[in-house]
Amino acid sequence: MMNRFGDYVLNEKEVVNVLYNNPNVDLTKLSITDVEKFNDAIANLYLANGKLEQYIEPNVSVEEFDKQYQQNWYMPQEYKELDIAEYLLSLCQTDTELQRVGHELLEYQKIEFFDALRFLKYFVDTMRDNNIVWGVGRGSSVASYVLYLLGIHKIDSIKYNLPYNEFFK
Repeated sequence: MMNRFGDYVLNEKEVVNVLYNNPNVDLTKLSITDVEKFNDAIANLYLANGKLEQYIEPNVSVEEFDKQYQQNWYMPQEYKELDIAEYLLSLCQTDTELQRVGHELLEYQKIEFFDALRFLKYFVDTMRDNNIVWGVGRGSSVASYVLYLLGIHKIDSIKYNLPYNEFFK
């Protein structure tokens, strides 16, 4: 059923059916009649390979779980193939910025975080494309100039002389 604003209004079963049968559906036009029932209906479901599947608690340690699933980022192929280091270095305008980004990228590489940086680029682009507002910055993340360049926060850590190692502690 469509409301007067052009949004489809569905109950929890209808939403699950829509997602299961067409995982690429545009969810921005859906309104849910009973959010608690919807959350209960999909509490044990997760999206894998474009389809909703039953969630089964893995019989592995938290560390092994993280290692397995950090390799499976849900983002368009263009972001998966993005040379994130080249992209970030291209945003630098001064030698100071180039040096800072170079040092940070070495740290991100040590902890195998390049896929996460690619995902953060995709995440910020998606939020911008959909006019979603997010915070200006919080905690030790503001010490990372790389995250500033990606748009994760609005604090220029070079301007405020924040050491990047604060983020990597």
